[in-house]
Amino acid sequence: DPTSYLFVTYEEKQKDLAKPYDPKKSCWFPLKEGGYAEGIIEATEGDKVVVKASGEKKVIKKDQVQQVNPPKFERCEDMSNLTYLNEASVLHNLKARYVSKLIYTYS
Repeated sequence: DPTSYLFVTYEEKQKDLAKPYDPKKSCWFPLKEGGYAEGIIEATEGDKVVVKASGEKKVIKKDQVQQVNPPKFERCEDMSNLTYLNEASVLHNLKARYVSKLIYTYS
């Protein structure tokens, strides 16, 4: 039965929902070494944004920043349901599911 490798338990889902999230400020930004990190937009200055992540502020081009999905989509089993279907969100979802031993997805 693959159910344990597909669905997030109720307790894990509640823990995910407690994650801080601001729909207008939460964002993904690219890392120099590859991949993406999550941050909070603090200011917008023309075509650049100031993003705070891990206590550091970084200035990034606006077109490189991607939106973060609401916490209810954390470790979503069907990625076509994601509100923001972007590269960073898909990679994050796959990594979060893999780390949680939820190795199957519908899409």
